[in-house]
Amino acid sequence: MAEMPVAGRSFAAAQLTRFAEALRQASGWRRVGLAFVFGLIAALAFPPVGLFPVLWFCFPALLFLLQGAPDKRSAFITGWCFAFGYFLVGLYWIAAAMFVDIRQFWWAVPLAVAGLPAFLAIYYALVTLIVWRIGARGLSGALLLALGWFLADEARGHLLTGFPWNLEGYVWDLVLPMLQSASVIGIYGLTLVTLISAASMAGLSEASRSARAAVFFNLALLTGVAAWGEYRLTHAPLSLATTDSGANVRLRVVQPNIDQSMKWKQDEQEKNFRHLLELSSAPAVKPLNAIIWPETASTFYLAEDLDHRYELASRIPAAATLLTGVIRRDADESGRLHYYNSLLGFDGAAHITAQYDKAHLVPFGEYIPFRRILKFSTLAALGIDFTPGEGPQTLSVFGLPPFSPLICYEAIFSDEVTDRRNRPQFLLNVTNDGWYGHTAGPYQHYASVRVRAIEEGLPLVRSANTGISAVIDAYGRVRAHIGLGISGVIDTDLPTFLPPTFFTHSGELVIWIFFAIYVLVAVLFRRKR
Repeated sequence: MAEMPVAGRSFAAAQLTRFAEALRQASGWRRVGLAFVFGLIAALAFPPVGLFPVLWFCFPALLFLLQGAPDKRSAFITGWCFAFGYFLVGLYWIAAAMFVDIRQFWWAVPLAVAGLPAFLAIYYALVTLIVWRIGARGLSGALLLALGWFLADEARGHLLTGFPWNLEGYVWDLVLPMLQSASVIGIYGLTLVTLISAASMAGLSEASRSARAAVFFNLALLTGVAAWGEYRLTHAPLSLATTDSGANVRLRVVQPNIDQSMKWKQDEQEKNFRHLLELSSAPAVKPLNAIIWPETASTFYLAEDLDHRYELASRIPAAATLLTGVIRRDADESGRLHYYNSLLGFDGAAHITAQYDKAHLVPFGEYIPFRRILKFSTLAALGIDFTPGEGPQTLSVFGLPPFSPLICYEAIFSDEVTDRRNRPQFLLNVTNDGWYGHTAGPYQHYASVRVRAIEEGLPLVRSANTGISAVIDAYGRVRAHIGLGISGVIDTDLPTFLPPTFFTHSGELVIWIFFAIYVLVAVLFRRKR
């Protein structure tokens, strides 16, 4: 009886070793094709599919293919093909925005579908080249691949205005206890832990006991993180925010579900505005403190359009504040008009009580980089370049705790969503994912912004034009939501905020300490080998 477990382990190890050797022996187009396919499969780990275990299969496969690369050119191409397939599936939905006006932007579809993944894949191809050059064998090679991939994620998330979409930590979207670690190490820290655990599975193909022990240690680390997260959730109170009078803060989140192709048509604008008013003025069970509309909810310039503002004020409760996304314009001293993607607050008398201008604009969507060279229009409805605002701010309006406004994809930037000098009590994300229809994009965006609530220890209120709208507490628990492609409202109380999390104090300091420890471990395993 004592020999059975050993035999079972030996059989499993033998099968994995056989699989690894088959990948190492792949050559030419077969290696390239396999790398591409494994990259495609790895992308299924992200929402809305959520098959996160595939990472523990695909990253070891990439390492085995890399180990068999005969030269540096092959190593670079192997990594590039894996990453290209990875982003091709993970970001295909970006091309959907072109179909809102396909007659004008048909030429951009190939750039969105294949051009962006091809460019992003270069980061990771350089990683595989470096890992191959240093030596990709053994557990040290697995750790170097994970650490290098993490550095590429960091570069992608910060260089060229940053594009931190689909970091590997987001694969835990369906496992809320795992996401709790973001309150300590942030999404990049969770990404690093995930990558190390996934890539180190390659160590099971090694004959070395220490390599296998390291694999099980990393799996145990993940288990420990999940156990701590479950403990944190179990002991998390369900507390609500209150006004100065002690009453609960009551919100109405509006999701109009207006199709993007119809939103800016002149003969549809009044109809869309009436639809927003009808949803906002429907009877409420409890008095409302605020009504929240999504990004660019109204296509009128409400900052200067008194007629529509008075109509709006006549339809909402006198004691409530309306917070809405708008396009705002303003002239400078020379008379030149500047356009802003803004959030405005209105009181019951139609006065503007708050203003925030989006600071982190979308390249090509809201402005064209290198404008003197590139003369085409932006994807935004007006086709003009927007002017960026000043950055994270904390706004205060009557009846609400102070909050940090985040317009659209501003909410995907970890550690950049609040004014550290004036901490808010909740995050407000207004967005319009209607550009992307019923693709993976809205689900991925929603998963990303939920992690901001956990990182910051702040509840998050989200109003999206076509979905997904939600009210999320400081632990990432969804209190109420409206699914994709549905018109409706959420009437709910605002959850309360937590004291500043460890992550808000330390930022990425702990992440880099953890990174340095694993670099040392990789070096030690390399020397031992």
